[in-house]
Amino acid sequence: MLPLSPDALRQRLRSFASRAQPLRILLTLGSLMAACGYTGHPDAVIPLFLGAIASALAETDDSWRGRLRAQIVTLACFAAMAFAVEALFGLPWLFITGLALAAFSLTMLGAVEARYKAIAYATLILGMYATLGIENMSSHGTMVHRGREPLLLLAGAAWYGVFSVLWCAAFPAQPVQGRLVTLFTVLGNYVRFKASLFEPLRGIDIERKRLALAQLNAEVVSELNAAKESIFRRIGARAPTGRISRYRGLYLIAQDVHERASSSHDDYNALADAFFHSDLLYRCQRVLGLQGLACLRLSESIARREPFDTGTETVLALADLRSAIEHERARAATPERLALLASVEALARNLAQLDGQLAGASQPSARAGRTEMGLFDRSPRSWRDAVERVRRQLTVRSPLFRHALRLSIALVAGYGVMHAIHPAQGYWILLTTLFVCQQSYGDTIARMGQRIAGTALGVVAGWALLQLFPQPLVQSVIAVAAGVVFFATRTTRYLLATASMTLLVLMCFNQVGDSGVLLVPRLVDTAIGSAIAGLAVLLVLPHWQARRINELAATAMRGHAGYLRQIVEQYRTGARDHLDYRLARRNDHNADAALSTAVSDMFREPGYVRPRAGVALRFLIRSHTLLSYLSALGAHRAALPDSAQMAVLRSAAEGAIAALEALAAGLDSGSVDGPRDTAAEQTARAALALAASAAGGEADPQARTFHTELALIWLQIDALRAHASEWLQPSGSETPTAPA
Repeated sequence: MLPLSPDALRQRLRSFASRAQPLRILLTLGSLMAACGYTGHPDAVIPLFLGAIASALAETDDSWRGRLRAQIVTLACFAAMAFAVEALFGLPWLFITGLALAAFSLTMLGAVEARYKAIAYATLILGMYATLGIENMSSHGTMVHRGREPLLLLAGAAWYGVFSVLWCAAFPAQPVQGRLVTLFTVLGNYVRFKASLFEPLRGIDIERKRLALAQLNAEVVSELNAAKESIFRRIGARAPTGRISRYRGLYLIAQDVHERASSSHDDYNALADAFFHSDLLYRCQRVLGLQGLACLRLSESIARREPFDTGTETVLALADLRSAIEHERARAATPERLALLASVEALARNLAQLDGQLAGASQPSARAGRTEMGLFDRSPRSWRDAVERVRRQLTVRSPLFRHALRLSIALVAGYGVMHAIHPAQGYWILLTTLFVCQQSYGDTIARMGQRIAGTALGVVAGWALLQLFPQPLVQSVIAVAAGVVFFATRTTRYLLATASMTLLVLMCFNQVGDSGVLLVPRLVDTAIGSAIAGLAVLLVLPHWQARRINELAATAMRGHAGYLRQIVEQYRTGARDHLDYRLARRNDHNADAALSTAVSDMFREPGYVRPRAGVALRFLIRSHTLLSYLSALGAHRAALPDSAQMAVLRSAAEGAIAALEALAAGLDSGSVDGPRDTAAEQTARAALALAASAAGGEADPQARTFHTELALIWLQIDALRAHASEWLQPSGSETPTAPA
């Protein structure tokens, strides 16, 4: 690869300005350290740094106006917490009561939306930082004016807020650009993996590949949601202009590509058996693989802000695929083989339309022929709506409620342990518990190990650096660099992030005293706080995924039913990519992703709480397979002429919708009758068989696809019903199977 020119390098750096939180931290911490050194107040470094870090933890993707409003709310919450901590610090019973109530209330505030969840979590962290600062001054016998520690924390938080708001104003579209770069990268990887299903080899474990595909799909859905929220933060109800308008078009292209790439047109094992001696499936695999590479190239073009060129390679590969289909049709000898060939033809049409969507990304507006480009706003519309969201979570069935109560009890336990053993710098126990205690068991256990190992690494590195560089100036530089590393790695390498934060704390505390005395207490407190968090997630209202799989599965079934209802309507009225259709599609994918995440989390929990995990795994595979057949129906939706055959097909589709809703109701109530059909379902199946006999060999390709996909959907409904019935039975002797 040719080296980047200076202009190209500058452009690349600007393209990823949305990921420049570490750079903002560098500017903030560096300027604060310089100001403290210049004014001769090194004792102010610790609260200023900790306030800036808490403010950065409260930061979410937003426009500059939204960021300014959020910063004002953040500072108000910080002020209330910091002054309350100072007022109650010497009153143990009032302090821990207030802290427990604050932990519960602020955690529940996360039910409103992600912005308030981040602010609430950062407010709790700032409260712990305030206790550390006050305790540090008390342990050194330093007399300070009342209110000094909270004011310094707020000053650090406000100073970072200045950089944050100015950055959002200077680079308004860059966060959206970064989201789209990530989205098309993940989408490209998904499409390329999907291509591996088209290998005409016998004995391939398709179920294992479908499971991996479901997990990849959850990543794509997460990035789609993040990109949509980033775009909506900047346009609201207004019509977007400039680059934001193009980015909205690219987001909608990604949605359509995702639908078409996730679709399945027939059973892959049946296709492999039928075309084992043909290169037909290899040609399908080649086209889809090239389209995955096109998504990756589109990601790169977005990052560089360069025009996107689809090239001709995929067009030629599509032409070769059509030629191979014609050759195969000439020698297809049986009706079964012709039926499977019709599915491959539908696949080829879908791939051609997918290529057309990618070609639309080369247009300046990226509209790709769309006339309706509205987005759905999921943020609360009023204070009443926000309060209602919190109220709905005030039940023991809510994972958020359980986590809020668990965290409060863990903090109370940590405070009791701290007073029982009187360790030096004992408030590190509470801070560690706050960081380690997560909503799920698997995340908490993983963070326990990373926190302890990262702290040990940071302590060893801190001790070595203190011996090598006793100069305060060098230690100041190391502290700033450690803060930058923390924010660069906190979401991807938590162990390294913990080590960096430990190093920052040691260097800062050494500015006003001997931080060597903190080395052993820091390790001991981290171990105690982590153990308390681990015990809390195990013993206090444990959030076992196995106990809520049926609830998530019911939501997924309702999502399938809603998506299918929108699809059937468009086979009557014609294809329209309007908001109702896109919302039903997105809700279905979100429910599928939530089920996939829950099943994955289940396998990180103790074996005794998931005796039927294998059933849940098979249910997930069938559910995702059903979604792929729905996606194929959605990809080919078009107005079909009214006829007796179409009336029968629509009746069969309505029966499938009713069956999915009945299955959802059964999962909610805890009672599924197994594979027996109701009278309505028997009528729907009879209608589907009648449509098949009436179609013959002269059916319209769209009608044939409609019929084929409906038949495959009914097969999945039968399997899902059987798995649901098995899941809801009392636990037997089944041995759980680990996911791929």
